[in-house]
Amino acid sequence: MTSIFRSLRTLLVVVAALATASCGFQLRGSYNLPDEIQKLSITSFDQYGKLTREMKSQLRLYDIDLVPPAETISNLSLNGESYGESTLSLYQNSRVAEKQFAYTVSYSVTVPGKGNYSFSTSLSRTYLDNPLTALAKSVEEEMLAQEMRVEATKQIMRQLARLNAHIEAYEREEAEEKALRELYQGVDSTNADLTIETRFDGKDEESRGKPLSSFTTDSENVE
Repeated sequence: MTSIFRSLRTLLVVVAALATASCGFQLRGSYNLPDEIQKLSITSFDQYGKLTREMKSQLRLYDIDLVPPAETISNLSLNGESYGESTLSLYQNSRVAEKQFAYTVSYSVTVPGKGNYSFSTSLSRTYLDNPLTALAKSVEEEMLAQEMRVEATKQIMRQLARLNAHIEAYEREEAEEKALRELYQGVDSTNADLTIETRFDGKDEESRGKPLSSFTTDSENVE
């Protein structure tokens, strides 16, 4: 009997794991967040607003250590949010039947010594405007707005997880620029010689591309 219960328990665990994977659910801490933002400060256009509070909740959910701003600490700056609506359809009496709500958040991430990155995330939702429920409409709109804020913070978390690629690209560019600077610093332009060649580009196959004349100047004698 004990072995049967164990087999059933194992089967249930396997089924739950498969169901979790198929629905796209992510376990806590499953985002591959860069080491550079494991300790993070937040600045915001509205330090005590709903978006800021929701963003902090998301970061704490993934064990990000939120600290005061400092030069050596990475920073997430919530630069602004916009919220608008447009009419999608009308009733026969010209009253609004369906609306579309759009929500956009602009933000930037600064990683000390590894660049500043600007992003924006946008969402849209449709909403049926029932004239018979006018009193509940404002409540429903606020619930919709809160739903979009939560989804926006989740998209920001996904963008933070992709920040590794941006940091790696920044480091490659910095390394290439450093190599070019070192290369140019190794060239002594004061002692460079100037070579002048005249080439023939006519129809004569034998002489095409061959120098007709070559003259090299000594930079010490060039004023």
